[in-house]
Amino acid sequence: MKKIAIEIKWAILFIVVQLVWMIGERVAGLHDENIDKHYIVTNFFAIVAIAVYVVALLDKRKNSYHGKMTWKQGFLSGLIITAGVTLLTPLSQYITSALITPNYFTNMIQYSVNEGKLTQEAAEAYFNMKSYILQSSIFAPVVGVVTSAIVAIFTKKK
Repeated sequence: MKKIAIEIKWAILFIVVQLVWMIGERVAGLHDENIDKHYIVTNFFAIVAIAVYVVALLDKRKNSYHGKMTWKQGFLSGLIITAGVTLLTPLSQYITSALITPNYFTNMIQYSVNEGKLTQEAAEAYFNMKSYILQSSIFAPVVGVVTSAIVAIFTKKK
């Protein structure tokens, strides 16, 4: 457990940062009055997510590998962080949907139907807790693996 303590710390920090981002989205009205801008602004979280992985791998390099780290070591560390994030994703999605922004699904359904983007049935099938937990549980490991591979290139040091 001690060998992966840094990765566990960063997986938890990633989820905390993600929840803070969701609070920011809600405060900015992206889950209600500015919902039409949500699909654009929410994508900027990718920059924050990459930054978290960079800092995490630099932390791993400094504190576990004495300032030196191969791509493989960085990638493996990133995979462990990704596994932690993936395991915590359903909880994060629940906190977001139930506590931070409980009207999000209702608002998105209404917006999607009113804009003619989806039928009522399709919107209800897509915008709900079960669907979002499933989507985020698939998205987290896929994007985490890619992010880990790329960030490990830039954080390796001989």
